[in-house]
Amino acid sequence: MAQFDEELRRLVSEACGHALGSPQRQKLLTQIIRLTANRLWRESTPYYQDALQQTWLYFCRNVCEGLTGQIYDPSYGSVITWLNAYLKRRLQDFYINQNREQATTVPLWIRQSTSGGTSETIDPIDNLPATPQAPPILEDVEIWAKTDSEGELCRTCIKGRPDVNCQVLILKRLPPEVSWKELSEEFGLSIPTLSSFYQRQCLPRLRKFAELEGLF
Repeated sequence: MAQFDEELRRLVSEACGHALGSPQRQKLLTQIIRLTANRLWRESTPYYQDALQQTWLYFCRNVCEGLTGQIYDPSYGSVITWLNAYLKRRLQDFYINQNREQATTVPLWIRQSTSGGTSETIDPIDNLPATPQAPPILEDVEIWAKTDSEGELCRTCIKGRPDVNCQVLILKRLPPEVSWKELSEEFGLSIPTLSSFYQRQCLPRLRKFAELEGLF
C-alpha cells in the first residue's frame, strides 16, 4: 500500500508539473483516476454515483491549484485518504438534503416509493463557484453534451416535455451546478420528477461516455 501511495504521489507531482488544461496533465490525471477508482469508499446508496462524479471534478480542480478548495498536500495523507474524505462529506450532504427534500414533498414521495417498489432519491448538489478554466475532464463532458452527435441526449426527455431533456439537464448540472430547486422553478416540475429522470436517463449516459473515454 505504501508503494502504491508513493506511486500516486509521483504521478500527482508529474501531473502538476504540466500546465492546467494541457494534454500531458489530462493524461496523467486520467491515469490517477483509473488507479484510484477501485480503492475509494463504496456504498449502495442511489446518489453514490453523483457524489463520485463530484469527487473526480474536485480532484481535477484541487490536486494542483486548489481552485475550489484546499490544494492537495501529501504531508497530510495519501491521495486515497484525501479523496475518501471529500467523497464521504458529499455523501453526507446528499443524505441530509434528501431527508430535507423528502420532508417537504411527502405526498409525491410516497406515491413514487409505493408504486415503484423502491424509493426514489433526491440528489441536490452544493453550488460550487465557477473556475477560471474548466478542468480537462469537465471540458470533455461539456463538449460531448453540447455536440450530442447522434441526437440521443436531445431525444431523451421527460414525457410531454421535449424542452427538459438529457442534454439540458447534464449541462445545467455540470459545475457550477444549477440547483434542483432552481430547475424545478424554471421548468415547473417537481424536484423528485427532475431528479428521478436525471438518475434513470442522464447519469447512465454520462457514465457510459466517461467509461468509453477512459475518464472514470
